[in-house]
Amino acid sequence: MRSRTEMMIDRLRDLQAGTPDIEASAVVSVDGLIMASSLPADVDEDRISAMSAAMLSLGDRIASELGRGLLDQVYIKGSDGIIVLRAVGDDAVLTVLARAEAKLGLIFLDMKRAVDDLVRLL
Repeated sequence: MRSRTEMMIDRLRDLQAGTPDIEASAVVSVDGLIMASSLPADVDEDRISAMSAAMLSLGDRIASELGRGLLDQVYIKGSDGIIVLRAVGDDAVLTVLARAEAKLGLIFLDMKRAVDDLVRLL
């Protein structure tokens, strides 16, 4: 039987295969530790995981403090691409790196579906 980590990695690979604009993805614990990833070799997993957890926590605090309700996602757009973070239950974060010209609606939808599957695996 495959481990939970292997099943999460398979789900991340499916996410990337179904949405070619997604270049990398990872599931990170809220403590900043990598749980599963499909990242390029040149990406530092530890940095991605620590920053993802910190960013989601900060976004959650901002949404709460400014009366915006429960945080759904954090979206960062840079000149060379997009980063989207989305909570996976209370214990993890799905981080996706996408191309600058990516279709955001499709990425948001595919991430929501992936989160639904990942919640069941956690």
